Formats: sequence, structure tokens, C-alpha cells
Amino acid sequence: MTVRNITLRNIVENFLSAQPDKEESGVLCTYCIHAPVPAVKSCLHCEASLCDNHLRVHSKSPEHVLCDPTTSLENRKCSVHKELLKYYCSLDSACICVSCRLDGEHRGHQVETLYEASEKKKMKLGNVLQKLMTEREETEKRVQSLEEHRRKVQGEAAGDTEKVSALFRMFRRRLEDLKTRVLSEISGREERISISVVEMIRELEIKKDELSRKMRDIEELCNMTDPLTVLQESDTGDLCDTEDGDDEDRERHDRLLHDGGGLDVAGISHKLHTLSDIMSGINVFFYIQEAEDILLDVSTAENHLQISDDIKAASRSDKSQNRPETPERFQYSQVLSSRSFSSGRHYWEVDVGGSNEWRVGMCYPSIERKGDQSLIGDNNKSWGMRRCYNKYSVTHDSNKIPLPGIVSSNRVRIDLDYEAGRISFYDLCDPIRHLHTFTTTFTEPLHAGLCVWRGSIKISGGNQR
Repeated sequence: MTVRNITLRNIVENFLSAQPDKEESGVLCTYCIHAPVPAVKSCLHCEASLCDNHLRVHSKSPEHVLCDPTTSLENRKCSVHKELLKYYCSLDSACICVSCRLDGEHRGHQVETLYEASEKKKMKLGNVLQKLMTEREETEKRVQSLEEHRRKVQGEAAGDTEKVSALFRMFRRRLEDLKTRVLSEISGREERISISVVEMIRELEIKKDELSRKMRDIEELCNMTDPLTVLQESDTGDLCDTEDGDDEDRERHDRLLHDGGGLDVAGISHKLHTLSDIMSGINVFFYIQEAEDILLDVSTAENHLQISDDIKAASRSDKSQNRPETPERFQYSQVLSSRSFSSGRHYWEVDVGGSNEWRVGMCYPSIERKGDQSLIGDNNKSWGMRRCYNKYSVTHDSNKIPLPGIVSSNRVRIDLDYEAGRISFYDLCDPIRHLHTFTTTFTEPLHAGLCVWRGSIKISGGNQR
């Protein structure tokens, strides 16, 4: 019993339902000698084509095999025995007649009927077609993701341009030339990425068109009703030649999607406020590498400091946490980060909106843990910023420098450049406001430090530049 190829039928119905009907074959009836009449069938035995009228009176005996109208009847007979081709030799990949199978060079070979062989080939082509469909859908998704990334890059570039413009307005008279260079760098980055994205989109569109061409060729073969024509098609090797994936294209695609990173506006602001030679000292950092989040070291936390479950927030509690007393634990309401920094440029942010009395900053691990000189900023081993009675100041070695105004954003950024010996504090308002920079030569690794007398504050993350 013959099993219908349901998968192949569904594919053909879905993708070829809109195809126009084929034109008439142009084959004329052999027996209509007075006027040309289109043939509806050809008889392989008679080697003649028949119109509807002559088909009604044509012999119905088995040796008279009918097929679609064709002028190449000789191609359907064995060139050696002049008999109809009825079988397919799998060993030699050839269509053969009965004599070839019984007495000819294909005797003893594994053979099957033309219909069986044709159905197997259609099944293979159907599998190839499904694979090409999947690959085309994936290609389309990659094109869409690249389009979205290009729009995102353009949006980021527009945002960066606005921030840089706001920052440089304060220094317009001296820094107009620098502003032009920075904005040009942003524009150039957008253009470079956009050009790369457009180029790859064009390549993927070409690939998609090639996949569509192969699909159309396969669909045309699958839509043929004549098994001999399907089997004798000589160019199906290229159609069946599919790749499991273009790794190079995918790598380029992924690199383009991850070709990002914002503009380090705070880094520019830091340079503007701390370098004597402003015109030559500014560096713009386009690529920022995420660093490990800063976590608090509970073993240093004073016993009335409650540390959050994510180990990023500290809050003052009236109830002791009953932690064991150790040499590392502070006597006053302070805690240090578990991570230290001994090189590079780093920054992180602290949300101070939940407290009206706090200190934030950096210190050496050798800072005293007990006594008044253990507080951040009240010794020569720490640098800090504090809020007390709604007034702000920065301190080092007990030298307090008042800060004008207030921290309007409730978020403070601490910036460390270890090799340059700088610790800077910023108010994360819009635009970012530089508050103060300490300059020294560091002799030990540095830890982030928090001090909370009321409420709670939280370190929101860290970055390395």
C-alpha cells in the first residue's frame, strides 16, 4: 500500500497555493491533421499525443501508458532495448526498462518502481525544503535583531551627544574644539557600527534570496506529477547542499549586537575638574567593562548595623545583631566592602536617600577599628564624604572641607583612579556635579566604606573602566 507524503503535501500547499497555473504545454494532438488541437495526454506505447476526442477511443490495454503531454517521448524509452522505462536502479542511479532489469547490465541490482523512487526523492527534497525554511526564518530574525540594534545604537548616540553637549556648555569658551572632537567620535562610532550592520544586513538579504531561490526550485520539482522528470533532474545536488550553520556569520552577528557601551560622561567631568591642562587631558571612554558588584563584609560590620540579604545595604538598628567580637569589627556604625582595589580605575554609586546622617568613602584595611579615629575621614588612612545636620563636607585626616549646596539626587558616586592617586565624589544630578577630588599616593589596597547613624544606605553596584 502506498503511503501519501503528508508533510510534503502540506509544504507544497502552504508555499505554492499562490502560484499561477502553468501555461499550456504547447503539445498538439498527433491525429488532428485538419486543425491543431492541444493534446491532453501522450501515449508512450504509441509515441503519440492525444486530444480529448482521440483519448476516448484510445486503447485501454496496460501496455498503452499515458502521461502528461510531451514531445520527448524517446527519453522515456530505454536507449538499448527501446522499451518503456519502468524501474529505477538505486545502485547506478538510473531509470531502466524490464529487459535491463532481467537480462541487461542491471540484472541482480536492487531496483524499485519509478513511483517509489520518485516518492523517496520527494521525501528527501521535502526534508531539505523544511531545513531551508528554518534557515531562512533564522536569517530573517538575525536581520531584524540587527535592525533593532542599529536603532538602539542611534538612540544611545543621540543620548550621549545630549549629555556631552550639556557638560561642555560650562566650558564653551575654552573647550569648543574638544566638544567638536568628542561629538565627532560619537558620530563616527554610530556610523562605523551602522555601516557594519548595513553591510551584514545586505549579505544576509542576499543569502535569504538565495535560500528563496533554492526553495522555489525544490517546490517546482515537488509539484511535478511526472516521476521521471523529477528523477532525471540533474541539478538537485546544489539544492540539497545545505550547511548546518554559518558560524562566521553568526559570530559577526553576535559581535555587532554586543558592540556597545555608553559614553563615560562622569569620566569627562572628572578630568575637567582635576587636570590643570584641560585641553589636552580629557579622555573619552566609550567601552565600559562591567566589574563585580561591590558587596559588604559582614565580618567588619558594627553590631548595630543590619546588613541586607543581598549584602549591599546597611541600616542602623537599635537591636544588636549579636555577631562575635573580632579584631576586624568596627566599634562605631561602619562596614567595609569585601573587595579591595589596588590598581585601575573604578567607580560605584551609593543611594543615600534613606538616611540623613551618613559617611561614605574609601580606606586602607589597616584603619583603626575602635576609637574616634576609626571613623571614615577622621584619620590619614581614609577619605570620605559626610552628611550631618543637613550639611555636607569631605574629610581626610580630620580635615573637614564644607561643600556648598546639597546632594540633590540622593545618589553619590565615588570614583577611584588608583595609579593617579585620586578619589573623587560626584552628585548624580543632571548634569552630574563634581563635588571634590582628593589627590595622594596610595600605599595600600583600598576598600569602600559606609557609615550609617540613622536610616539606611545602599551600594548599588560597581564598574571598572
